[in-house]
Amino acid sequence: MKRIFLLLTAAFWLTTQVFPQTVTNEKPFSIPEITQWTGGTGFVELSGRIVVKSKALQPVASQLAIDFEQLFGRKMTVGSGKAKAGDIVLTLKKLDTLPTEGYKMAIGNVVEIESPAAIGAFWATRTLLQILEISASKVPLASGGEAFSLPKGTITDIPQYALRGFMLDVGRKFVPMSYLRNLVKVMAYYKMNTLQLHLNDNGFPQYFGNDWSKTSAAFRLECDTYPGLAATDGHYTKAEFIELQKLAEQLHVEIIPEIDAPAHVLAFTHYRPELGSKDYGMDHFNLSNPDVYTFMDGLFAEYLSGKNPVFRGPRVNIGTDEYSNRDKEVVEQFRAYTDRYLGLIQGYGKQPVIWGSLTHAKGETPIRHENVLMSCWSTDYANPDSMMQLGYQIVSIPDGLVYIVPAAGYYYDYLNCKNLYESWTPAVIGRHKFKEQHPQIEGGMFAVWNDHYGNGISTKDIHHRLFPAMQTLATKCWTGQLTSLPYETFDQKRLMLSEAPAVNELATLPENPVKKDVVEAGKPLNLKIQNSKFHHRGRLQLRRFLRHRLRRRSRRNHFHHQSERHILPCRPRNGPVSLQSRRLPEQIQLQTT
Repeated sequence: MKRIFLLLTAAFWLTTQVFPQTVTNEKPFSIPEITQWTGGTGFVELSGRIVVKSKALQPVASQLAIDFEQLFGRKMTVGSGKAKAGDIVLTLKKLDTLPTEGYKMAIGNVVEIESPAAIGAFWATRTLLQILEISASKVPLASGGEAFSLPKGTITDIPQYALRGFMLDVGRKFVPMSYLRNLVKVMAYYKMNTLQLHLNDNGFPQYFGNDWSKTSAAFRLECDTYPGLAATDGHYTKAEFIELQKLAEQLHVEIIPEIDAPAHVLAFTHYRPELGSKDYGMDHFNLSNPDVYTFMDGLFAEYLSGKNPVFRGPRVNIGTDEYSNRDKEVVEQFRAYTDRYLGLIQGYGKQPVIWGSLTHAKGETPIRHENVLMSCWSTDYANPDSMMQLGYQIVSIPDGLVYIVPAAGYYYDYLNCKNLYESWTPAVIGRHKFKEQHPQIEGGMFAVWNDHYGNGISTKDIHHRLFPAMQTLATKCWTGQLTSLPYETFDQKRLMLSEAPAVNELATLPENPVKKDVVEAGKPLNLKIQNSKFHHRGRLQLRRFLRHRLRRRSRRNHFHHQSERHILPCRPRNGPVSLQSRRLPEQIQLQTT
């Protein structure tokens, strides 16, 4: 019996060694969550080569190579020809089951990405980079750096909603162009494809002595038609606004510029007081004054006319929210104004977008609905059932769920991301819940409204509020009800992802990257490099951060450090997230130049 037992034990051991049990790979984490995953077994080590099978995907491949180097400090080559083991292969392929933004990614001996359009292939590369950030196996190489291995499996990823967006109020608070460019990169990294910029607005007169002439107001875009209209405390040149849109196009993000009227127009009535309403307030146009229409015609013409208009994208938002409905006459005037400018935008070959107000402004004057997109933000202003019956396409942006108004004491300072993740999709508009992927719901958005001037909120503060919301809304607009992770897991793992390649608006640093030491002029610090295998991006960010701190310390103490090697204690700002996968050595020595 003992001999039989030993033979059986030996046979079992040999079986487990020669024929080891295979483990199916779990769905890798990404934001938004992959809609369909079939797990394989094992890993494939990337070769560092991207093979382009379709010429139209050359820009996608080039962007992937740039982003990979920015994230991981390693170069990728882009070429054509026959794929070899570990290559990433990009192919355009019409698939009946995939929309233009959908894609398939088969991770086997090679990584094959197929999509009917370049945008779908681009989104696939965002998923690939995020998998590399979190789920990839990274093996140190003897020559330095790391080899990246991906879990084998097949991804079929299809967005549940076509429009996935964010609106930023730059009218009340000027947001630097440098940040807007980074914001576009962040949105692209999370497959958010629409950025609406609210270009004009004003404060509330009760905070300015109830004096309209002293109430802050701004229009944020350079204007030649009306010299002096653009805000002096910050505005965008037409040239840099065009360049922003070009960057967004490259990253498959659409920018919707918004000029809000006939309410919220104090910036325009400060410029031309005779256009304002004495009955409803100077933030309202007097719609009985024909000069209002001449003024707005000229304003839109500046940005929409010509072969190369300033507003490059397919959509323009004309505002139309929160105008008075005090009496029937003004309601009919408002409706006539709305229809006129819907037609004007369509005449320039664009799709007009409006804020929903037609329940609030219910009347008899007809307003066109074909090829019009309506943002439903308040069911009191626009009942979504009624708007659908009228024929409008809808964007879900319910104020009670997705409005951030920083440090205002109303709406949200930070969105309730747990509630949104567990209970919301674009099919939920206020108290109304529609079937998922309703053909008249284009998608969903969230918004940051900077209602209060001078409240101490910085651009960094805005970003700190919008970033977790961006990650959450990206998931709920792309994956919808197909999310499989509990919120607690999602909330933990989202912190492991970058904001975007080469973007660090949160000023995130790894935990305890440096130790304190005495700085003596002319003497190097006795700090040793413990581990040089941290990625290029982290090293570059830390160097810039330390250099900035050194300059500030030098000015404050009125002396100049003679040594080229300095290091100072530092800490992250704004309570940044902790990236456990991004730890730098506890002691390092950096060369400042």
